Amino acid sequence: MSTMVNGRVSHWFDELPTPRSALPGDRDADVCIVGAGYTGLWTAYYLAQADPSLRITVLEARFAGFGASGRNGGWLSGLVPGDRHRMAAQHGRDRVLAWQEALNEAVDEVIAVADREGIDAGAVKGGTLEIARNAAQAARLAEAVAEERRWNQDVTELTKGQAAERIRFHGVVSAYHNPHCARIQPARLARGLAEAVERHGVTIYEDTPVTEIVPGRAITTSGAVRAPIILRATEGFTSALPGLRRRWLPMNSSMIATDPIPAALWNEISWHGRETVGDSAHGFFYAQRTVDDRIAIGGRSVPYRFASRTDVDGQVPARTVRLLTDVLHSILPQVRDVPIAHGWCGVLGVPRDWQAEVVLDKASGLGWAGGYVGHGVTATNLAGRTLADLVLGRDTAITELPWVGHRSRNWEPEPLRWLGVRGLYVAYKLADRHEAGGRAQTSPMARIADVIARKPH
Repeated sequence: MSTMVNGRVSHWFDELPTPRSALPGDRDADVCIVGAGYTGLWTAYYLAQADPSLRITVLEARFAGFGASGRNGGWLSGLVPGDRHRMAAQHGRDRVLAWQEALNEAVDEVIAVADREGIDAGAVKGGTLEIARNAAQAARLAEAVAEERRWNQDVTELTKGQAAERIRFHGVVSAYHNPHCARIQPARLARGLAEAVERHGVTIYEDTPVTEIVPGRAITTSGAVRAPIILRATEGFTSALPGLRRRWLPMNSSMIATDPIPAALWNEISWHGRETVGDSAHGFFYAQRTVDDRIAIGGRSVPYRFASRTDVDGQVPARTVRLLTDVLHSILPQVRDVPIAHGWCGVLGVPRDWQAEVVLDKASGLGWAGGYVGHGVTATNLAGRTLADLVLGRDTAITELPWVGHRSRNWEPEPLRWLGVRGLYVAYKLADRHEAGGRAQTSPMARIADVIARKPH
């Protein structure tokens, strides 16, 4: 049996790319984008499409897709990166409905651009299957169905038997299906996008960490890029920049991938629709059947590192691999003898109010987008289009969406945020145990934790 690979960024990279050239010294541009993940690359793509004469420079500390864009669960979904109720109270229901619809449409937009640009992102639009495995989870799932329908989402409730026709999970009580999701291979999308923006005239410098962003300049270890517009697209790594340590919390998420699963075993499991899969536990999992016929499954591990530190190239604790393996074997005991090939982790950006934002300050020329709370694979596309419109001074339907101009307050200083986040996740873990014992409704510990965290409904 082969030894499991730990870290090495993620399983989605067959081999780690050789970085593009670093910034060779001071340069001028019309727009400078910091970060070559999905947000930065989509913004560059739509700016270059709209105005090919723009001089656009993208600066990346490592290589395109090194962060969450190359490590995520591959859910190209219409999930909203925020609280629809809270946003509706501030901006009105119609604007939030428009936001949800724009995210659903963005799923198809990403697939269309990938087709047009020849990017083999492994997209299969099989929707998402959400499952419940005990009475409390089933109660939450029923609430979730009602909630999605309040926002005009065409979700379908499934019986235990109907769920099993799709995927033969063990112990499913109930489920629902949301059509607005495609399975993708995340790193292929990131790398393909980087190549596409270069074809459209954008310059990408890799191995170029930005140490400070000020109006008119992005300062790096090898020079500065001067530009009237500087856009920050740094998501979970934002806290490393001066003055931004408490802006967005770098929340940790981990994944494992199995060895390729033989065809005979897939026939036992089914999963022929390539649906993405999640559950309604508090310590939830997310999973997909990969392009190369493995199962990749993820969830929270060490949720937060003291002082907003981030991981080293995706290395994950052995106990997290064991935890995720146990989750996989509990839902699919059929794969108990299939080895785990790879474990990795990465950080996602979480604002204090769990609400993503797209901002351009015209006075300073500084802008940013992010804080996607783990729902960024699709949201980055919409954010990139929105930033492009804002930079170009266009008033469009998407520049009126409720996340435009939103600014969350900072997180608490240390050690308060470390104690708070750790305490919340201990509460969620205990709540899951409480509910697994047969409780019919959500554990009070989880409800209290939700209120303290200000997590979305």
